[in-house]
Amino acid sequence: MNAKGFVHKYPDNVDTDVIIPARYLNTSDPKELAAHCMEDIDTEFVKKVRPGDIMVAGFNFGCGSSREHAPLVIKTCGVSCVIAKTFARIFYRNAINIGLPILECPAAAEAIQDGDEVSVDFDTGLITNHTRNESYQAEAFPPFIQEIISAGGLMNSIKQQNKQ
Repeated sequence: MNAKGFVHKYPDNVDTDVIIPARYLNTSDPKELAAHCMEDIDTEFVKKVRPGDIMVAGFNFGCGSSREHAPLVIKTCGVSCVIAKTFARIFYRNAINIGLPILECPAAAEAIQDGDEVSVDFDTGLITNHTRNESYQAEAFPPFIQEIISAGGLMNSIKQQNKQ
C-alpha cells in the first residue's frame, strides 16, 4: 500500500473546527462537507487539492472536538495520507476507523514543505520527498491496521471478515 502526491502543509494545533467548520455540519453528505474542508485556514485548499495529495502538519493535528467528520472530509477531498509531528488521539482513532492513513513523523513534518512531491510506503513507513531528495522513517502500520485502511475503514473491514 502506497501513496504519492503533492503536499499541502499546515501548522501546529489545527483543530477539527478548522478542518470542517461546525457551521456546515447540517448535512451528513461527505461530498457536501468536503467542499468546505480547511476553508477557515486555507480558502484555496479545495480548489488546489488533487486525488492522491498528501497533507503535512505540525503538532497536535486534529485536536478539538471528537467528530469523525474531520478525517472523513480530508479523505473525501482525495488526500491519500496525513503526516504530522503528532495527532490528537481521537483524530488518530477516527482516521483509522474511516480508512484515512496517517503517520506520525516529526522529522518529515518539519522538513517537507508545501508543494513538495512526496511518496509514502505504508508497509515500511518510508516517506520519500522527491522534491528535496530526502527520506524519513515513520513507524509502519501493523498488519491489522493496514487491513482496516485497505478495506476503506473499520466497518468495511468487519464486513469483509464476516463474509469469510
